[in-house]
Formats: sequence, structure tokens, C-alpha cells
Amino acid sequence: MSDQTQTVQSHVVEKMNQELFAQLRKVPLLSSLKDDELYCVEGVQELRIEKDEVLVRQGEGAHFFWILLEGELSVNHALGDGTDLAVAKIEAGNTFGELPLLANIPNAANIFASQSSRLLQLDEEQFWSLMTSCPDVRKAILGNMTQRLQKMQSMTVQQEKMASLGTLAAGLMHELNNPGSAARRAASQLRENLTRMHELTLSWSEYELTREQKLCIYNLQKQALSAKKPLMMNSLEQSDAEETLAEWMDSAHVENAWRMAPTLASIGMDSEQLECVRQDFDGTMLSDALNWLEAMVSSMQLVGTIEESIGRVTDLVHAVKSYAYEGKGQRQTIDVNDSIHATMVILAHKMREKEITVEKNFAANLPPLHSECTGLNQIWTNLLDNAIDAVPQNGKISVRTWAEDSAADPAHPHKDICIRIADNGSGIPLESQAQIFDPFFTTKPVGVGTGIGLGIVQRIVDQYNGTIRFSSEPGDTEFVVRLPTEQE
Repeated sequence: MSDQTQTVQSHVVEKMNQELFAQLRKVPLLSSLKDDELYCVEGVQELRIEKDEVLVRQGEGAHFFWILLEGELSVNHALGDGTDLAVAKIEAGNTFGELPLLANIPNAANIFASQSSRLLQLDEEQFWSLMTSCPDVRKAILGNMTQRLQKMQSMTVQQEKMASLGTLAAGLMHELNNPGSAARRAASQLRENLTRMHELTLSWSEYELTREQKLCIYNLQKQALSAKKPLMMNSLEQSDAEETLAEWMDSAHVENAWRMAPTLASIGMDSEQLECVRQDFDGTMLSDALNWLEAMVSSMQLVGTIEESIGRVTDLVHAVKSYAYEGKGQRQTIDVNDSIHATMVILAHKMREKEITVEKNFAANLPPLHSECTGLNQIWTNLLDNAIDAVPQNGKISVRTWAEDSAADPAHPHKDICIRIADNGSGIPLESQAQIFDPFFTTKPVGVGTGIGLGIVQRIVDQYNGTIRFSSEPGDTEFVVRLPTEQE
């Protein structure tokens, strides 16, 4: 029992008494033992723990095997967000603790008394002595271990799915909010522009426009309608163009000159192009003409923003659909490039928050993957999410795919799909590298990592008959996944 657990009442069972003998007879694990064999528990520790006292702490090393004689224990698994997940109840007559001892892994959960309880505690030496001397007990313990290991694996898979779902949900929230907010702002501004253009049109109705004035407005309107997006200019060029145009309009006593200049300059309009307006219009008409033109240019750009925002939502829906429906138990053909791209779309908000540079090099003629397996997108979710967490602000992540001839089975030549995901983060400490695929092992701070992601990645890669390799040093960490294109 851990040094961190609360103090419990205990004593050594030096001699078997009739009460203890009768209780041990009710333990299914020991039911096959002969009477004289039950005396093997002499010398073990007897514990009494009160309600809410802790017996086992998650993550600590395992050193004991227990037999619960009286009472009831609760098993809770601590999640990464600080909450506890109730896993199971242990009732009187049950044994536990063999899984971490036999698998040589830390305790996978917290165990505490849900009511006052009495137990027998065997240390590692006593446990292995019991396993060696009692074949029937050994068989039963190994059977229990198999069932509990399967349950633990099922639980970790479910937790990993929930973690992936949480990542997906966070991605959806950010990705849908950004284009949605942009489209809403653009629509509101577009309504203001239309109202302003209507007011300016009413003002113009009081004037008799000449042929030259109509031709000037027509040509400028044509240029405005053809420019759906702002020109690509560097910051200095843009600033100079805006300032020059604003000064020209200000000298002509144009109303709102400095507010309109950025919009007009963004489509390449300058003082020379607007000279016809200055020549053909004067006074209030000149200001009205340029304000109407600016509203037209702004409206076209706002329509482009709305189109882009809706297109972004459509792309996101397609990516989520690809992510969610990939692999449903039937043999299918998967485009690995599309699978990775869909995951990157969903994780894009995390990359933007850290201003990460992403280098993509997807092979153009990558062969399709034929398989009945599922969970491919969980591989990319975990590897990319880990890379995002590892890199610093303004870091870099690179993703590359390619195909190679497989050397696994020369009698049946085929291609392997290779995927490399690399980052320039701090790297995985050398002393931790041998353990990164172990269940519940993580190098992330408490509450950030669960330690189950890479274990799940390896399990899914194994299902695809593939391999995963990695190398890591400060500033350069890479994972390479190889998947055979033809699956049995």
C-alpha cells in the first residue's frame, strides 16, 4: 500500500482461526483448495479500513494483492480534466491487485472503501509464492487477470474515443464560430452599405447627369464589380497607397476621405483613375460619387467574405463527415491523404492559436488503402495533437506521405503507404522514449495528458498490419507510420 494512503488498522495473521477459515472458504478463488492448503495465508497482513479511506492510488507502483473479506470498495479512474470516472465496485469475497503485479504496470485506478472493510493483503513475495504453490489458484488468478485486462483495454479505448470526440467538438466549435461570425459581420455591414447607397442614389436623383458623368461612373462601377478580393500587397505598399489616395481626396474636400481610402486602394484605385470623377463632378456631387463607389467596392468584398465563410463551413462539414464515417466494419477503400487532411481541418484552430507553420507534402499518386479496419483518423488526431502541444509559439509541423515497395512479403509484392509527421518541439526525453507506447504513460503535465493516446495509436497501427517508428531529439521529433495497401 502506498505511503500516501491513510493509516489503517492492521496486524499479521500468525495463525488461522475458524472464523477466518470459514470466510476464506467463501472466496471463489480459493474454493478449490484443500483445507490444509488454505493455511498458506498465514503470515499475511489483515487490514481494516474505514469508509472513504484510500487503499490504492492511481499511477503509483503496485506491490500488493488483496482478498476482500468484509465490506465494499469503489474503483474510480481519474480523468485528465480532474474528474473521476466510477469504474466498478468490489464486493466481499473478491480478490484484486493481480493485474498490475502480473503486467508490471502502475495502478490504473484509485480504490477506496465505500463502507467499512476488512481485507487480507499479500505482498509481492507472498503473492508469487501463492501462484507457485497452488496451480488452481494460479489458473483462477490468470483468468481474472485476462478478464480485467480486457475490461481495462475496453475502458481505455472508450476514453480515447471520448478524448478524440472532445478534440473534435472543440475543433468544430472554433471552426464553425469563426466563419459564422465573419459571415454575420459581413452581412450586417452589407446591409449598412446598401442603405447608404440607397440614400446616395436618392440624392443623385435631384441632379441631371451628363453623358460624361454617367460614363465615368459606369467605368468605375465596372472596375469595382470585377474586383471581388483585395489585391495582394505588402504592408508598406498598402500603407503608401492608402495615404496617397487619402491625401488626394482630402485635397479635393471629399467627405470621409481617410475612411474610404483603404477600401478604394485595396482594388488598385489611385488618383489617376479617379481623376475623371474630379473633372466631371464637384462639390457635394464629388463626395457622393466617391462615397457611392466606396460602398460598391466594400459590398463586393463583403459578398466575397460571405462566400468564403460559407465555403469554409462546407469544407468543414465534408471533413467531419469523412472523419466520422471512415471505417464502419466493411471492406472499404480509403484515401490516406484525404483522411489526414480532414483531421488537419478539424485541428486547424489549435494550429492558428499557436501560429504554427504547417508544411504539407502529400504524394499525388498515393495508392488507396483497402481494409476492413477502423480508427485510422485516431492515428492522425493523436500524432498531430501531440505535435501541436509539443511545438512552441510560431513552431513548425510537417506532414509528408509517400509510397514504397514493401519488403515484408517478396512473394506477394505490394506497396506500403508511409506517413511522416514531424515537429520542432522540445522532443521526448531520452529516459522516457522506451515507455511512450505504454498505457497511461505521459510526459505531459497532470490534467493535460491521459497517457492513452499513443498506446491506442500503436494498437490501431497493429490492426492495419502496419508499423510505427519514431525518433526524437530537441528540435526534431518525427513519427513514421507504414501501412500495407492490401489488408488481410
